[in-house]
Amino acid sequence: MSLNQRLAAEFVGTLWLVLGGCGSAVLAAAFPSLGIGFVGVSLAFGLTVLTMAYAVGHVSGGHFNPAVSVGLLVGGRFPAKDLLPYIVAQVLGGFVGAAILYHIATGKSGFDMAGGFASNGYGEHSPGAYSMVSCFLTEVVMTFGFLIVILGSTHAKAPKGFAPIAIGLCLTLIHLISIPVTNTSVNPARSLGPAIMEAINGQSWPLQQVWLFLVAPPIGAALAGVAYKFIGGANTED
Repeated sequence: MSLNQRLAAEFVGTLWLVLGGCGSAVLAAAFPSLGIGFVGVSLAFGLTVLTMAYAVGHVSGGHFNPAVSVGLLVGGRFPAKDLLPYIVAQVLGGFVGAAILYHIATGKSGFDMAGGFASNGYGEHSPGAYSMVSCFLTEVVMTFGFLIVILGSTHAKAPKGFAPIAIGLCLTLIHLISIPVTNTSVNPARSLGPAIMEAINGQSWPLQQVWLFLVAPPIGAALAGVAYKFIGGANTED
């Protein structure tokens, strides 16, 4: 596949992740009587990755996340020359997904961004009021686990065709654990898109706190890339 095809796949996949995952939180999590709650939002994020991994994973590798690209690079599964273009495509996809969600959400009378736009935060902006240190550690560890599953399920010796299921279920589990702590990022593009939309509409705190979600996930991903080289060995069938 050409680089442009791969970047288009990453753009669409990340857009879908933000629109589907954050959309479930903004539009459906607390919907009167039929709200899907934390469990539903967790499933929505997992399903966005699972569905797009099957749809376009064969085109681009199905990263949809700058931290995943970093982890795969460190793990020896991704070329350094493609890292920046992938990150640009992912960030743009995340922003467009957040913009589409904003225009859908504002179609309801009385919608107020101050009520929440699935942004990630720490301290008073953590859903459970967890400290910055707790939130940073959570994002590093959750992303580490995510990349271990990605690197393991896509290894040459792993069963073929099941990686998207394992990855999607892993992201669901991560959200079940960490929504109360950070609203769950493990993905800088997922965090940046909603934060920018909130800043455009007068809510400054998400953009002020987004640094944590730009820094912690790549650290966890890079650590996993190093660790899996030892755990999984060479990515060959021999």
